Amino acid sequence: MARAFNARARHRDFNHGDLVLRKVLHFTPDSRGKFSYKYDGSFVVKEVFSGGAVVLSDMDGTENALLVNADAIKKYYP
Repeated sequence: MARAFNARARHRDFNHGDLVLRKVLHFTPDSRGKFSYKYDGSFVVKEVFSGGAVVLSDMDGTENALLVNADAIKKYYP
């Protein structure tokens, strides 16, 4: 069963300097329901850890304090 799951799982590799989008995991009180944004801004990968955690920074270079899990981001191709 594990082999069948792993065959369909998509491995995500992120490198230092990649542009990514972060998934919006919280809902605001004035959200537009199903029409709200699913992903937030464009970020730059600052550091990648072996467990799948990624440190992101804004496009202007300010570093965010929180780590983001690799399954909550996707690559951005402008």
